[in-house]
Amino acid sequence: MQFSWMSISWLLQIPILACSYSSSECLVRMNYHLHGNGNVVIVGFFPAYAAYPLNKTTDWRMTKFTNELMIEFKLRNYQCILAMRFAIEEINSNPFLLPNTSLGFEIHNIPHGQRNILAYLFGSLSGPDHAIPNYRNARESNSAAVLTGPSWAISENVGTLLDLYKFPQLTFGPFDNLLSEQRRFSSLYQVAPKDTSLTIGIVSLMLHFKWIWVGLFIIDDHKSAQTLSDLRSEMDKNGVCIAFVEMIQVSRGSYFTKSWKNQAHILESSSNVIIIYGDSDSLLSLIVNIKQKLLMWKVWVLNSHWDNSRFDDYFMIDSLHGALIFSHHNEEITNFTDFIQTVNPFKYPEDTYLHVLWHIFFNCSFFRKDCKIAQNCLPNASLGFLPGNIFDMAMSEESYNVYNAVYVVAHSLHEMILNQLQTHGKGKEMTFFPWQLHTFLKNKQLINHAADNVGLDWKRKSHVQYDIFNFWNFPKGLGLNVKVGTFSANVPEGQTLSVTDDMIQWATGTTRIPRSVCSDSCHPGFRKTHQEGTAACCFDCTPCLENEISNETDMDQCVKCPETHYANKDKIHCLQKTVTFLAYDDPLGKTLSFMSLGFCSLTAFVLVMFLKYRDTPIVKANNLALSYTLLITLTLCFLCPLLFIGCPNTATCVLQQNIFGLLFTVALSTVLAKTITVVIAFKITSPGRRRRWLLILRAPNYIIPVCTLIEVVLSGIWLTTSPPFIDKDAHSEHGHIIIICNKGSAIAFHCTLGYLGALALGSYFMAFLSRNLPDTFNEAKFLAFSMLVFCSVWLTFLPVYHSTKGKIMVAMEVFSILASSASLLGIIFVPKCYIILLRPEMNSLHYIRDKTYTKRKKPS
Repeated sequence: MQFSWMSISWLLQIPILACSYSSSECLVRMNYHLHGNGNVVIVGFFPAYAAYPLNKTTDWRMTKFTNELMIEFKLRNYQCILAMRFAIEEINSNPFLLPNTSLGFEIHNIPHGQRNILAYLFGSLSGPDHAIPNYRNARESNSAAVLTGPSWAISENVGTLLDLYKFPQLTFGPFDNLLSEQRRFSSLYQVAPKDTSLTIGIVSLMLHFKWIWVGLFIIDDHKSAQTLSDLRSEMDKNGVCIAFVEMIQVSRGSYFTKSWKNQAHILESSSNVIIIYGDSDSLLSLIVNIKQKLLMWKVWVLNSHWDNSRFDDYFMIDSLHGALIFSHHNEEITNFTDFIQTVNPFKYPEDTYLHVLWHIFFNCSFFRKDCKIAQNCLPNASLGFLPGNIFDMAMSEESYNVYNAVYVVAHSLHEMILNQLQTHGKGKEMTFFPWQLHTFLKNKQLINHAADNVGLDWKRKSHVQYDIFNFWNFPKGLGLNVKVGTFSANVPEGQTLSVTDDMIQWATGTTRIPRSVCSDSCHPGFRKTHQEGTAACCFDCTPCLENEISNETDMDQCVKCPETHYANKDKIHCLQKTVTFLAYDDPLGKTLSFMSLGFCSLTAFVLVMFLKYRDTPIVKANNLALSYTLLITLTLCFLCPLLFIGCPNTATCVLQQNIFGLLFTVALSTVLAKTITVVIAFKITSPGRRRRWLLILRAPNYIIPVCTLIEVVLSGIWLTTSPPFIDKDAHSEHGHIIIICNKGSAIAFHCTLGYLGALALGSYFMAFLSRNLPDTFNEAKFLAFSMLVFCSVWLTFLPVYHSTKGKIMVAMEVFSILASSASLLGIIFVPKCYIILLRPEMNSLHYIRDKTYTKRKKPS
């Protein structure tokens, strides 16, 4: 594929760097600084731009040149300057914070190499016209605190001097353990939270995507040893291997790294995921090296504090596209974006930086003498017009820290002034020394406008939450950081990491998650054989030996099967039958148990209701004692299935069929007695002495003990000849041995079912004969229908029961018991419950008389 030189020249433009000598020279010639009047001044040292001598350029591809200098604009750092102005303007407009005091500011650019930093610093401490060590003009110098950053090197150089004067210093860069040493930096406060859980978050991300073979670039400075130790420890704990570690040498006080070693080894590495740990200033040359080598299809995992706008390259495809970036979670500051939109050279004419930016990006005419632009600019131009890869409108971490730092200083000043007013009273001139502010800064805790807790004591800062961003830079110049996940160590285990995989754009250009392993996984049936001289993640896969299995992925050793088992063809598992039964914790067992207990409770409720309304006509009709007997028996019938569920034993096997037969015999004989009672009662006539004699002697009541005695005899014969016993079914279900109750004598079991069927048919026949007998509460129809359903259930049960095996066979018998019992309860007693509960007017003698009178009156 070929491209024209015109297209390539367009791609090679780097708009974040100076385009002409006349504008960029102003920043260097005028020693760029800003000043805002106020009773108390906060000083800020920001590396807003860097000027490099042309003859000492490390890499000419990084910049465009002026006549003698090349100027690199650091717009991410300039956003920190705007955040400081925004915070001060908010505070000055707040009547409740520092009401009689106005905040001012001094902002200085820190030149590359910090050659002039002491001059700026002394000027801030002693007054702009003096810059004398150990001298402070109270009238001219009213500085309260100094803000430094984002580099730890800048804060260290400034802090070494400020600590001599106990001058408060707040650094807004990433947290550094070196700067927290009280002996060296007793006056320095770090606004950023400590990254105690960042290594845990990075390793959690590796595990989430199953990346166990990763490379590591890390700055070789005082932080590297501890960081590398933490990463190694966390990775070893979770089975993640390091493919290579490249320590990047950084010259102290320089923004350029030395060329990285072992380039060929790293380029040939099979690791597709590389972690880069460091700040953008220190690793700028590293990124350029990476892009020059065209390390494509790699996933870069970056820590926070990266300025992506500085990593523009000279190739059509961005090597950092698809990178995953960990960044501290910060709430949105209200109105900050609107403030950025309004910033322009006409609003802040003293800010030379804005004039230069407007000249570069919006083609404004520029007066070199005054370093000002003319009015012939793009109308309504603002920083919001710039692409995201040049200037990001969203507040960066450093800007957020600057904003918080200004508010911490303001609240501390406010508290100190109130304290002085209480001590000295009103009317006296308030004077203070900056070191007096330490008492209030150390313990200051406040809630900012974004409802975020801000404090300077790093020991009291909890583990922070991280946002995980995906860097989108395709097409070239898009430069979007899209939030795709979060990590927080303060939530319960298993919920610390949350990632939306579907939102991630990978460098490979596909939706498939990239793989990063040293060796492909060993499937079940194989074991890992470690390769000598390599990491634990690098291995070969060897098949298991005869009669050995590995049933998991990446097993170190195969497992030998017991003597009573053998390995299957794929050597994945030993062929042993698993012992099982219809258990209570089985879904089917749970369902049947709940049904059994539910119907039992319902029957008990009906029994209680019949006892409560025992004096009403509908309950007294059709033999009250038989109704009680039937309800009690049905309650026990519904509990009977519990004998079939659970691990069988000798007692339950013996009781299952015998209790089932006995209870159903009582239930069916009770129904038979009720039907015979109805028939006899309605067939009695005046001369019918025999039927009357049967009813007087309560002959139907003898049906229950007689029928029950027959069932007892049958059960006795069954238990003495061939009782039920525990058995194992190893053939019904593949891979399972089912423990069941063998019924012993199949003839005895079917005789019991036949006897129950005869009772049911007899009850149905008697009820069918009396179905048309007239009476208000005649239940013959309900008894006939219940017996019809009962017979249908058990007639259906027999063929299904014999066609099933194992647990399903037991479940079918349990279900038939529940269904037949429910038919008796529902058909016989539900209509009566309906009248008792919902139609009480029908359950009265008055209603019966009226109905009888109406029936007699109709024929006439």
